[in-house]
Amino acid sequence: QVQVVESGGGLVQSGGSLRLSCAASGSIFRMYAMAWSRQAPGHKRELIASVTDVGRRNYTDAVKGRFTISRIYANHTVYLEMNNLRPEDTAVYFCNAGGFTVPTLDPFGVWGQGTQVTVST
Repeated sequence: QVQVVESGGGLVQSGGSLRLSCAASGSIFRMYAMAWSRQAPGHKRELIASVTDVGRRNYTDAVKGRFTISRIYANHTVYLEMNNLRPEDTAVYFCNAGGFTVPTLDPFGVWGQGTQVTVST
């Protein structure tokens, strides 16, 4: 089995910064993509940033220029550096990862439990 665990959320003032971390563990043969999504109260979960196994990054328009996703391939860890935070960034942030397991090479896709980010005015 594969699991991911997020950390790093908290309360920050508008304009501040936070860094989220996500570590994947388990029977991982190859990790393809790792990504961050968020879900604000009353809203659907939205994908905000992703990075593939070859380093291709994508961001939703709402976070471009403020958030940076980075990845350490050796230990299946992904980070989300969030700068110039705004009250509308308040949400539960989820990490998810996809790849293939050992020894069966079955595909997997897993989500973390989420970490709360609250941005005050």
